[in-house]
Amino acid sequence: MVKIGIPRALFYYYYYPLWRAFFNSLGLEVILSPQTNKAILDDGIKTTLSEACLPVKVFFGHAMAVAEQVDYLFVPRITRVEPKAYICPKFMGLPDMLRARLQNLPVLIDTVVDAGREGDSIQCWEDCFQEVGSIFTRDKQLVDSSIKAALQAQGQFKKRLNEGMLLPQALEDIDVAEVAAALQPHLTLKIGLIGHPYNLYDPYISMNLIKKLYTLGVSVVTPESLTDNEIEDKSNKLPKRLFWTLGKRMIGSALNFYQNRRLDGLIYLTSFGCGPEALVEEMVARWAKQRDDLPLMMLTIDEHTGEAGMLTRLEAFTEMIKRRHKV
Repeated sequence: MVKIGIPRALFYYYYYPLWRAFFNSLGLEVILSPQTNKAILDDGIKTTLSEACLPVKVFFGHAMAVAEQVDYLFVPRITRVEPKAYICPKFMGLPDMLRARLQNLPVLIDTVVDAGREGDSIQCWEDCFQEVGSIFTRDKQLVDSSIKAALQAQGQFKKRLNEGMLLPQALEDIDVAEVAAALQPHLTLKIGLIGHPYNLYDPYISMNLIKKLYTLGVSVVTPESLTDNEIEDKSNKLPKRLFWTLGKRMIGSALNFYQNRRLDGLIYLTSFGCGPEALVEEMVARWAKQRDDLPLMMLTIDEHTGEAGMLTRLEAFTEMIKRRHKV
């Protein structure tokens, strides 16, 4: 059976159900790289240029971890998944960066995903899969049915997220949410957690941030619980449209959270060296100053971030919120 490798990083957190369903329906075996660990991160750091951001370094490590096990490596060149907005240039260039820095790669499937000026997120993936499907079969009916299965799987995935299921559980039935359920009587605070999924939900990179918050008596609300319309509605209130898709998601999420009177605080997790993020986090910090009743903590991570220091900051932040409630 033909094996397709998918790195467990970056857009895996957005589109894995879509990809898995498509390739499985075609009769191919999907091989994921393992969970992020020290060896994967170290490999990524050694292979990439020093100015690359942490998520790209992690992606390289995952690509290396799965490359020798598969016949093909799926790294689509994602440029636009919605009209008038783009993906980060570094993410667009991942196929070229991999070819330039890694040797003995399997066949790289780098089909372009571009919604165009008037396209949409569904059509751009249909076009991508039509091209990818032709690599493996001439049976157009099989390709069409595989595309339909993929879109249904992605729709169910987004539905579960909008219903409040945490992303890891929605992706692979990893029972992160069970930790919250077990501690439910002790979860006295509710905090909005802002950040890209590839940072928030990678246990190694985030140093188990969500589980740490659970043990501190905090339940979390993440951007994935918001619908696309809710994010779009709030981000459209900016004087000028933000043309980075992922940054716009953070802006729309933050504005939704600022209007949520049931939250006790906000935490923004970002990775060092991200250009678009530097602008977004500055805007979020300025809005926080207008809401003195909703504390905000910024957490910046890179390959040198220490777990003990993060835990200390989380403990101090949650304790401060609890004391504010007592006053």
